[in-house]
Amino acid sequence: MNLKRGQEIELTIDDYAFGGKGISRLKTELGEYIVFTQNGIPGQRVKAKVLKKKKNFAECRLIKVIENSSYENPSSFQPISGAPYISLPIEVQHDFKLKSAFDLFNKIGDINDPSKLFDELITSPQSYHYRNKMEYSFSSIRHDLETDTELDDEFALGFKHSGTWWKVENLDKDSGMFDHDLENKLKEIRTHLKNTGLKAWHPPAKTGFFRHLVVRKSYADDQLLFNLVTSSSGLKKFNIQDFNQLLSALFKERKAGLIHTINDDVADRSKLENGNSHLIDGNLVIIEKILGLNFEISMESFFQTNPKCAEKLYQKVIDYATLNNDLKDQYIMDLFCGTGTIGQIIAKHHSAAKVIGVDIVPSAIENAIKNAKKNKINNVEFYADDAGKFLLNHKEFENKIGTIIIDPPRAGIAPKTLKKIINLGAKKLVYVSCNPATQARDANELKDANYELMKFTLVDQFPHTGHIESIMLFEKRS
Repeated sequence: MNLKRGQEIELTIDDYAFGGKGISRLKTELGEYIVFTQNGIPGQRVKAKVLKKKKNFAECRLIKVIENSSYENPSSFQPISGAPYISLPIEVQHDFKLKSAFDLFNKIGDINDPSKLFDELITSPQSYHYRNKMEYSFSSIRHDLETDTELDDEFALGFKHSGTWWKVENLDKDSGMFDHDLENKLKEIRTHLKNTGLKAWHPPAKTGFFRHLVVRKSYADDQLLFNLVTSSSGLKKFNIQDFNQLLSALFKERKAGLIHTINDDVADRSKLENGNSHLIDGNLVIIEKILGLNFEISMESFFQTNPKCAEKLYQKVIDYATLNNDLKDQYIMDLFCGTGTIGQIIAKHHSAAKVIGVDIVPSAIENAIKNAKKNKINNVEFYADDAGKFLLNHKEFENKIGTIIIDPPRAGIAPKTLKKIINLGAKKLVYVSCNPATQARDANELKDANYELMKFTLVDQFPHTGHIESIMLFEKRS
C-alpha cells in the first residue's frame, strides 16, 4: 500500500480486534491489506491518521467519525476519549470483546478452541457511573468540540483531547463514567477557579497554576475525596479556603476531604509523590467495602477502579483457588498481593484456609497487615519479599504451597519472575490479568512447565472501553 506515516485517510471499519482496534481491509493487487484504527467501530466510516506503516498492516489514530455505525445508539452523555464505545449497547460490546479475546487466546496462547475452556463472562453490575476515581486536567489550550479547533489562552478543565497531551476538552456535563453529580457541577468548579485570575497549566510552555483535579469516590459511604494539584507559581494569590467552601456548598456531607498538592515537576503527572501535599479539610482517606471487608483508600493507593465488579471478580478468584483444595494442609499464596485484598477475602470467607501474602514493596505489606488487623483476620500472614527468594528465606513453607494467585501489572510477568513462580512448585495457579495479550503469552510458558489450563473467565470491568480482564485456572500435571 502506498501509505505514509502522518497521512490522513478515510476508512470503512469492517471488524473489531482485541484491545478496541477497528479493522479495515483494503483491496490491493497483492490481496487484502489490513489497517487497524484504535477505537473504530464496525460499520463506521472514519477519517484516520497513519501512525505506523508495515508491509502487511498499518496502524491509525481515529480523527473523526464521518458516518456512524448501525450498531450505535444516540447517547445523552458528553462524549469523552476514555469511553469510545458508550454509543454501543452493552450486549454488542460484550459480543465484540468475547470474540476478540477468543481469537487472541487462539493465536497467541495456542488454545485451539477457547470456547471449550470458557467458564463465563462476568459483567459489571453498573454499566454506567462505575468508576471510583477520575483525574481531570487543566489546560490553557482548549479543544472546542463544536468547531473542532484548538484555542489558546483559555481555561479548560476536563479530559485530554484524543491523541494529544497538550489540549483539553471542557467537561460540561455527565460523561456516564464517574459520578454524575460531580460531573454536572464541574463547570461551576471551573468558573470559580477561572475567576481567581490564575492561569491553567500550559503544557508546552510548562507554566501556569492549576494542573489537575483528582477525585476519589467511596461507593460504601457515597463520599468524594478531592485533590487539587497546582504549581507554586501564584500560590500567594490563591485562597484555598474559598475553594474548600465552594466544594462544601456544592457537595455538602458528600465531601470527605480536600487535599492540596503543590507540584512543580514539569512532567504532566498528578501523583502525590511528585509534590508536597497538605490536608485542607476532612480526611485523607475514604472507606470502601469489598465482600464485607473494609479498606482504607488514600488518594495515591492502588484500588480496583470498579469496586462493584471487583467483588464479582474476587469471588471468582476465590472459587478457583479453593476448588478441590484441601485448605487445611496447603497454603494459598497471594503473590504480588499489594495491600492484600484477595488474600484477606479468602482468609475471611474460608476460616480453614492458610493464606500467605507476598509483595516486594514493604509499604504495601505494612498496609496489608494494618487492614488485616482492622478486619480481624488471623489466618493470613504477609511478607515483604521477592517471589524467587521467598522459599530460600522461609523454609517452613517448602512443599506446602498448594495454590498461587498472581495478579501482575499490565505488562504481565517478566520471564525470569515467571520461572521463579513455576519453581515454587504449586499444584494450582490462578492467574488474574488486566491484559489478556500478555496472559496468553505467559500461558504458553506455563504449558511448557506442565501446567494445564483448566478453564478461564472473562470480566468486563470497564464498560465502554476496549479493556477486558481474564482469570485463568491452571493445574499442574503429574
